[in-house]
Amino acid sequence: MLPLSPRELRRLMKRFGVNVEEVKGVKSVTLTFEDKEVVIREPQIIVMNVQGQKIYQVVATSEEVIEGTKEIAEEVSFSEDDINFVIEQTGVSRDEAIKALREAGGDIAKAILLLTERKS
Repeated sequence: MLPLSPRELRRLMKRFGVNVEEVKGVKSVTLTFEDKEVVIREPQIIVMNVQGQKIYQVVATSEEVIEGTKEIAEEVSFSEDDINFVIEQTGVSRDEAIKALREAGGDIAKAILLLTERKS
């Protein structure tokens, strides 16, 4: 079987009534389970519209599994920028930064203080 270019594949799918569209600008996709979260970084998202139903295809090379986050994630909210800022200021891992932000109730300054106190 000969490989198809994305353009040829799109044209072929359209002939069979399947509308295919790529979603651009997605930074991450989070799958939330009862006991963990899976964060997929820089995914390629394709939406296929088949007979009025949308099918989302997520393709990526990296993922991060965060265990036991459901209860905490519902109570505290913070952005990706908050996490990155804490990492930059303290030099800790991503998981440590997230844990500190949760302990601090989403307060960035308090999270940084917690982490710097732990280092000393």
